[in-house]
Order: sequence, then C-alpha cells, then structure tokens
Amino acid sequence: MYYLITVLVLVVSILLILVVLVQNSKGGGLAANFAGSTQTMGVRRTTDFLEKSTWTLAGAIFVLCLAASMFMHSGGATQEESAIKGQVENAQDPNAVPFAE
Repeated sequence: MYYLITVLVLVVSILLILVVLVQNSKGGGLAANFAGSTQTMGVRRTTDFLEKSTWTLAGAIFVLCLAASMFMHSGGATQEESAIKGQVENAQDPNAVPFAE
C-alpha cells in the first residue's frame, strides 16, 4: 500500500507542476495561448479552474503524504531495540570473567 501511495504522490506532483506552468504569471504563461481564438470557458473561468486545481492537487499531496506515513514500516526501531536487548542479556558479568595475573 505504501508503494501505491508513493506512486500516486509522484503522479499528483507531476500534475501540479503542469498546472502551475500553465497558469498566467503577470500577462504570460501557457494559458494565454489558449484564450485567444476560442472563448469556451472564458479567461476568468480558466483562471479560477487553474487556481482551484492547484489548491486541490496541493491538498491531495498533503493527504497522500499523511497516508503514506501511516503505512510506513516501523519494524526498524523494534529490531534495533531487540538487538540491544539481546546484547545486554548475553553480556558477561565483568566480575565473573577470569583474567591472567
């Protein structure tokens, strides 16, 4: 499930990049090319759609990142804890070890 969410985050990120590049930045942008000949949606409605899609995609990335953190494997911490616990349990008592005089 974690890998599926990671792929979704990548797809949404690419879509967000494309939407941001299409937006009109102070008179320029790729959206200006589409507004000239056909006024199907109109310039204002196109701007509203791009802004809403930007916020929606940003929110989707946020939610997907939270979901990915819930599905992350947390087995690493328990393995380290058990390894340390095993070393402590198997350690020899320094007073019981004979030494050469």
